[in-house]
Amino acid sequence: MQPTPSIFKAYDIRGIVPSTLNEDVARGLGRAFGTAARAEGQTTVAVGRDGRLSGPALSAALIQGLVDAGIEVIDVGMVTTPLLYFVASTLCQSGIQVTGSHNPKDYNGFKMVLGGRAIYGDEIQGLRRTMEQESWQLRPGGSVRDADVLPAYTQRIVGDVKLARPMKIVVDSGNGIAGASAPGIFRALGCEVVELFSEVDGSFPHHHPDPSKPENLRDLIAALQASDAELGLAFDGDGDRLGIVTKDGQNIYPDRQMMLFAQDVLTRVPGGTILFDVKCSQRLAPAIAQAGGVPLMYKTGHSLIKARMKEVDSPLGGEMSGHIFFKERWFGFDDGTYAGCRLLEILSRHADPGAVLNALPTSHSTPELNVACAEGEPHRLTAELQALAADAFQAPAAISAIDGLRVDWPDGFGLIRASNTTPVLVLRFEGHTPEALARIQSAMLALLRRVKPDAQVGAAAH
Repeated sequence: MQPTPSIFKAYDIRGIVPSTLNEDVARGLGRAFGTAARAEGQTTVAVGRDGRLSGPALSAALIQGLVDAGIEVIDVGMVTTPLLYFVASTLCQSGIQVTGSHNPKDYNGFKMVLGGRAIYGDEIQGLRRTMEQESWQLRPGGSVRDADVLPAYTQRIVGDVKLARPMKIVVDSGNGIAGASAPGIFRALGCEVVELFSEVDGSFPHHHPDPSKPENLRDLIAALQASDAELGLAFDGDGDRLGIVTKDGQNIYPDRQMMLFAQDVLTRVPGGTILFDVKCSQRLAPAIAQAGGVPLMYKTGHSLIKARMKEVDSPLGGEMSGHIFFKERWFGFDDGTYAGCRLLEILSRHADPGAVLNALPTSHSTPELNVACAEGEPHRLTAELQALAADAFQAPAAISAIDGLRVDWPDGFGLIRASNTTPVLVLRFEGHTPEALARIQSAMLALLRRVKPDAQVGAAAH
């Protein structure tokens, strides 16, 4: 096989259908993953898919490859990525979700769990080598059975989360797969739900299902203001990320969501280590410490955060991208629906949810910015920036090289890191005042132009 090397990303496999991702690639991946699973003593693998138009054909080919490798496949059909993770945490220990996440509609891909861990990096490259060399081991005994796991998943959430009072909410699923399950789960909790774009449609006719982009929240904000609902929730294409909008149209970014979740979790896990990625607000760590927790900043990437959470026995983790990981009362995987339920549990204790959310500490910040680069260039540039930083920034600036270059001043921070999924530098700047933000941004960009004079800074395009 000659699969396109660039589809093998840091945390998953992702490509354009059919040019770089097709049924042959899916079947080859099934054979390679099945071989890797059996080598670890895993004989059962769950397979799910999101609502993309290429999903059924890719899923069928993937399942055929797994069966060729002698695997017992549990086909859970069209589900959110977290529902597939739930199956791989309850019915078996391994699974593959066919999903393009929040990428454009002609994309698709695979998120993989092997033996209870989200695989990334070298393990994904190992699957690529198996496919290229066709060194998989085919054996008889493979089989497929269908399973409807939504009832068990719903029951698990409804048995865990309790609202202090019924709430009225607007839910925008953006025609992604969350529309098939999330509104029903919120109703089962006792909410009155106004639905937007719940019909699963892989052509995404209304807006793209990516709540990290403000333009995708316009319909939700309008619906919220036109009704007597208290809160708006939005999901990404495969349902593992959550967007939150208040009645007055404020977008509550994930690093602020984490402040609220940390305060709640730490009442039951005092002294717990709360994980967050380098993109998060400087306001988050003090909020965690004030609530009695130990803040721990780590690299960006859902697979990396999940692995680190296991190492430090963390009850809660989160990323600026919107992945929130609850280990306390849950399984430790990122789940937009479950995070939404936990949010409602907290806010239902208050008469004015918007006031609670708007009171969370905030700063002046840029959205995520990108600098386009040549393939392989971003990691080289960040290494050069790290080498220059110690001379460029004097105390009280604090330098972190855990993931690219993050420099914290008493009144804000700047971040320049290499994306692990596309050949771009990711930039983010924050200041306690607009003046601090401008100063920090110009200092960081001046350093960047020393290593890349032609850097063009633009809005992030997912």
